[in-house]
Amino acid sequence: MRILLAEDERSLARAIVKIFEKNNYSADAVHNGEDALAYIESGNYDAAVLDIMMPKMDGITVLKRVREQGNPIPILMLTAKSEIDDKVLGLDSGANYYLTKPFDSKELLASIRAITRSSPAGDSRLVFGNITLDRATFELSSQAGSFRLANREFQMMELLMLNPRHIISAERFMEKIWGYDTEADISVVWVYISYIRKKLTALKADIVIKASRNAGYSLEEVL
Repeated sequence: MRILLAEDERSLARAIVKIFEKNNYSADAVHNGEDALAYIESGNYDAAVLDIMMPKMDGITVLKRVREQGNPIPILMLTAKSEIDDKVLGLDSGANYYLTKPFDSKELLASIRAITRSSPAGDSRLVFGNITLDRATFELSSQAGSFRLANREFQMMELLMLNPRHIISAERFMEKIWGYDTEADISVVWVYISYIRKKLTALKADIVIKASRNAGYSLEEVL
């Protein structure tokens, strides 16, 4: 799952991104409202966290613009404003949740889980064939055993299991997991696919990651 964070206090933004990444989310941070709106419009995010007080465009305006476009992306408003009227304005403008600063990291993560729960991206367990991916514990398992996946492995397997039988290009993996600004080479996708394949073999999986030449990878049942 990829999250966009819009927070103009850069030290706080770095801390929040680290919290997300430690808990197997991918996250990008922007520091003004105009960038936040542009990034959300890219369609590359499963949820967004918006501060209200930002330069160029405030969080409420970003929120309203997103909802006017018919974009249902789950949005958490993260702000120092704790007055009831501010909360009401945020929720009435289309926010899914409202969290005030200072906050506890556990509360932030619970809020993200809450606002994404109704979407496929929020299901806690994904099942395909005899393989289960538990998104709470990051475990990939079958009756033969289990593995706790590392961050990138988990996110790649999550994307594959959310889109079984659909080809996902290496470029899409890079955008969704490594982000637009990554300096990683695209060959890293193949490396992580190899790691996951070895784990699927060890779990005696009845599904495989199929490579389609010049197209990408898909999760398929073993025929």
